[in-house]
Amino acid sequence: MFSTPIRAIAFDLDGTLVDSLTDIAAAANAARAELGLAPLADSRVRSFIGDGSAMLMARTAQDDPHAQVDDSPLQIAARAHFNQHYARVVAEHTRPYPGAVEGLQALAALGLPLACVTNKPIAFTTPLLAALDLAQYFQLVLGGDSLAAKKPDPLPLAHVAQALAVAPAQLLMVGDSKNDVLAARAHGSPVLAVSYGYTASASALGADAVIDRIDQMVALLG
Repeated sequence: MFSTPIRAIAFDLDGTLVDSLTDIAAAANAARAELGLAPLADSRVRSFIGDGSAMLMARTAQDDPHAQVDDSPLQIAARAHFNQHYARVVAEHTRPYPGAVEGLQALAALGLPLACVTNKPIAFTTPLLAALDLAQYFQLVLGGDSLAAKKPDPLPLAHVAQALAVAPAQLLMVGDSKNDVLAARAHGSPVLAVSYGYTASASALGADAVIDRIDQMVALLG
């Protein structure tokens, strides 16, 4: 289905490879409790995920999807509380989605180099991948603060393509959000969306295709 053979694959993390909502929501609500605020429903926190933890806490602290990151006392405190609580529970309930591990194993067996490209801070990404025994599948891992810009900027994908010595069209992005699709389009890379992630409508993201499981990818690459 791809006009150019795929030589490497970049995966988003939260909502794509792992379901981390329970732990993220628990940490976000623990931060809100520290600030004297009532807890939010997991579904509300889910709608705030995708642009990194600073933006998550800007939105969560103010319960506002349009909130922007700033250095107000509220947001500084919210970020500090979230970081403290999330570091403790980063892999407590988080698990790979069905088919994720099998898919990574199958893709690695094909000899395709894999990268993890997430907007989650690297300080949380590395221990999470290690705790779930997923780090072994990736030649490269980039967090949202690993480079000067994060998705939807194409810089992380450009970094991956250069590191893995592939052309943009040979690097497949797989994710669950508009940031994944926008980054891929800006980089000139094909992109798949997963149907089960944290975006309300995967079909509306404009990906090249929507898949229900990561282990379906081998058939698409054949």
